[in-house]
Amino acid sequence: MRKKLRDNSNETATMRLRQAGLRPTRQRNELAKLLFRDGHRHLTAEMLHAEAVAEGVKVSLATVYNTLHQFTQAGLLLQVVVDPTRSYFDTNTADHQHFYCEDENLLTDIPGPEIAVAGLPTPPPGTVIKRVDVVVHVRRS
Repeated sequence: MRKKLRDNSNETATMRLRQAGLRPTRQRNELAKLLFRDGHRHLTAEMLHAEAVAEGVKVSLATVYNTLHQFTQAGLLLQVVVDPTRSYFDTNTADHQHFYCEDENLLTDIPGPEIAVAGLPTPPPGTVIKRVDVVVHVRRS
């Protein structure tokens, strides 16, 4: 007789939230389980909301937006703004850049060392450059 493997995704989500300094509420846990279950992903709030609804999670789009921003502030996600009306949230928080295919609304990773950013301006007095984000917009030829 085979033992049923225990689903520990809720424990993993709870641990990840606590390590980031966030209180693991039911909705945060559910959204974290969806976000981090399939490796590195790029999602909009609307995409995550649709996944949550399909999985039977009762959560409003406003709560999804708020939670994604809280996760970003806590360092669990990166927010990638592709245009003034569209942001993606990336579960890969390591240094890397992106291609954005405008025809398909598809964001994909560019491996870290492939882009060398040169000639950065001197930051204003009393500041340092924290990060440089590059989004290369492409379209199908």
